[in-house]
Amino acid sequence: MSDTAPRPEEPQSAPPLAPSDAPPTPPTPRFSADPGASYASAAADAPASEPASEAAPASASQPFTGPSDTVTSPARDALGRIRIEIGKAVVGQDRAVTGLVIALLCKGHVLLEGVPGVAKTLLVRTMAQTLGLEFSRVQFTPDLMPGDVTGSLVYDARTAAFSFRQGPVFTNLLLADEINRTPPKTQSSLLESMEERQVTVDGDSLPLPDPFLVIATQNPIEYEGTYPLPEAQLDRFMLKLPIGLPERADEASVLRRHADGFNPRDLAAAGVGRVASAADIEAGRREMATVDVSDDIINYVVDIARATREMPSVSLGVSPRGATALIAAARAWAWMRGRTFVSPDDVKALAAWTLAHRMQLRPEAELEGVTRESVLTSVLASVPVPR
Repeated sequence: MSDTAPRPEEPQSAPPLAPSDAPPTPPTPRFSADPGASYASAAADAPASEPASEAAPASASQPFTGPSDTVTSPARDALGRIRIEIGKAVVGQDRAVTGLVIALLCKGHVLLEGVPGVAKTLLVRTMAQTLGLEFSRVQFTPDLMPGDVTGSLVYDARTAAFSFRQGPVFTNLLLADEINRTPPKTQSSLLESMEERQVTVDGDSLPLPDPFLVIATQNPIEYEGTYPLPEAQLDRFMLKLPIGLPERADEASVLRRHADGFNPRDLAAAGVGRVASAADIEAGRREMATVDVSDDIINYVVDIARATREMPSVSLGVSPRGATALIAAARAWAWMRGRTFVSPDDVKALAAWTLAHRMQLRPEAELEGVTRESVLTSVLASVPVPR
């Protein structure tokens, strides 16, 4: 089953923030050093006093925090306002918003893993609203068929011919809710759409809209009646973002909003408007392509990927596709932070989101309590950082 939201009417210009919703400081909000931290002003984002190469490596659960430069960009400023706007409806999911923006810039896809009731659907729907994009949601169930996702040929008795009826995949943001509850046959129906950004019907290839982003969700606790994603399919997701339970203050804020009449089905009433567009995403991609990736960074990522394959507790390490995804994500993060080059800190900051889900542990390591994140933390600590 699916529900599709129509494309919002595009205003002549992005709606201004209401005085009560405006950030407390006058400078335009920018992405802070931590992908999950709140937005900070340019002054608060000033370069740190110590070199990034001398800082401690990032853990797999806490993205690395490093220095930032300032390069102005209207596209980055527009995308930077997304998280503030989403905060009017969703509380405490700043990290996830950052990951979704990175995936949009890199033409990747995202796997959200979290327990039910942490606003995963609301997050994606609100993001579509802030960008003025089409949004579709598909609830994956055991009886869902591939044609329910991609579309199917329908016989028209009036014309005595078959015509193609588009499925919910023909959208900008597709939420594949509980993707691991549907059989592998239906799961694989998304592979062509994710990789080739098209749907093939009766020998004809139909292109999907641009931008196109698949956001799949799965419950990490309940496994009964599920079909775990195979490693080859997990590798198709550029990022895997954990969606945890909110902090106490954030949870109290959620309850206060609902007590005051917040309706998650009426985002306009919550003051959520369009603050960026697909044109800003495309402009960001062009600017991101100019960010320099040095040979030292290339070799650093290669060393990280090869180190994961040599860990005794790992049976399947990071593939070249995973290493390529890490380069792209680090490049996007460097651009979002206003720099013209990729630093080792950018690689460390995105390593957990990009690489952890691509690794497969040995059964004996899992019995001993070893996790993918802990292995990746050890890898980042052992690989020499370029200077």
